[in-house]
Amino acid sequence: MAKRILLVDDAPIIRLMIKDILVECGGYEIVAEGATGKEALDLYKQLKPDLVTMDIVMPEMDGIQALEEILKFDPKAKVVMVTAIDQRESLMKAIRLGATDYIVKPFEADRVMSAVQKALGE
Repeated sequence: MAKRILLVDDAPIIRLMIKDILVECGGYEIVAEGATGKEALDLYKQLKPDLVTMDIVMPEMDGIQALEEILKFDPKAKVVMVTAIDQRESLMKAIRLGATDYIVKPFEADRVMSAVQKALGE
């Protein structure tokens, strides 16, 4: 059975790029997409996906806050952060808080796949 993934990024093109990679290269099921940290938290609680890919900089609630809230709800949650290279400080905070791995934009398909497979223990 395909692993279920929630994609969260305020940029639809980034969600589409990650979705294409995960579906075509990994055969994963994208259960939902969100554009804010608040949506990430609500969708996570509702769907309990196997993994979340989440942008750090988003409106309403950023990826760091959403990561904290998701981990409060489910300490075993697997979250791969998606970040721009200049967000190193936020990224380090996310890793300290419990993010499983990260992907730096612009990303390549093999890096996305390796981060997701590592996070899922594949």
